[in-house]
Amino acid sequence: MTTVRIIGVPMDLGASRRGVDMGPSAVRYTDVRERLEAIGHTVEDTGNVAVPFREDAARGAQRGARYLGAITEVCIDVASRVRSALDAGAFPLVLGGDHALAAGSIAGASAHFAAKDQHLGVCWIDAHGDLNTPASSRSGNVHGMPLAALLGHGDKAMTTISGRSGAIRASDLALVGQRDLDSAEQAHVRKWNLSTFTMRALDERGARKVMEEAIAIATRATAGLWVSFDLDVIDPDEAPGVGTPVPGGITYREAHLFMEMLADSGKLVGIDMVEVNPVLDERNRTAEIARELILSALGKRIL
Repeated sequence: MTTVRIIGVPMDLGASRRGVDMGPSAVRYTDVRERLEAIGHTVEDTGNVAVPFREDAARGAQRGARYLGAITEVCIDVASRVRSALDAGAFPLVLGGDHALAAGSIAGASAHFAAKDQHLGVCWIDAHGDLNTPASSRSGNVHGMPLAALLGHGDKAMTTISGRSGAIRASDLALVGQRDLDSAEQAHVRKWNLSTFTMRALDERGARKVMEEAIAIATRATAGLWVSFDLDVIDPDEAPGVGTPVPGGITYREAHLFMEMLADSGKLVGIDMVEVNPVLDERNRTAEIARELILSALGKRIL
């Protein structure tokens, strides 16, 4: 089976609402390591990346992007750890923490493949697009910017974490489950020609068809597939403990189908599981959902 390397990123600097910094611990408390070992994997838990307190992080703030300097430093550390895991033949499992961390995790995975003259595909499963830049953001929250940075748009320090401007190509990216895009993100989807499967697409065409297309896009010209999964894509009635809940999300069972199909692709090389907020959760229910989705992505089956 696989060696899974857990990397915790207890960061809430990218969000206004506090609490997602406790997400990695909440998922660990569900015995995710033991469950992964029970289905045959070897698990290495490398602990947490160091994240500064908000008071210290304020030194790296800039207009339009709160705590950007500190977040970028955290992402550089995350990128290094992810690349080291892949270089060693391990499967990085990144537990968040707010979604800004993906500017690091995916950059690190991209750098691993770039060293072999290969490309990384990404499925971004999220209620939001995270496609703002410091210039377009209305909130200044950096967890709404990582995907734009990975595509090469925004602050130079964040867009170049992979070693080049933009870690991934727009043609290798599929967004799934979006239902809350602001006007700037809508414009960026069109301008950057991004394959985006909103909740309307899921309603009209069904989860299986949409995910088949998303996987095809992310794997047709790439050597590996990374999934960045924000728990807020699931309807908050089922997963209440998330950083930015939005009504009308996918079901628990659709989320499992997504992860099972990603596993079936044989291309999956790493996972972000982000935005678990225990402060807003009910008896760690959302963290338990995160655990079950991780297990599905890594081979657990009903039959």
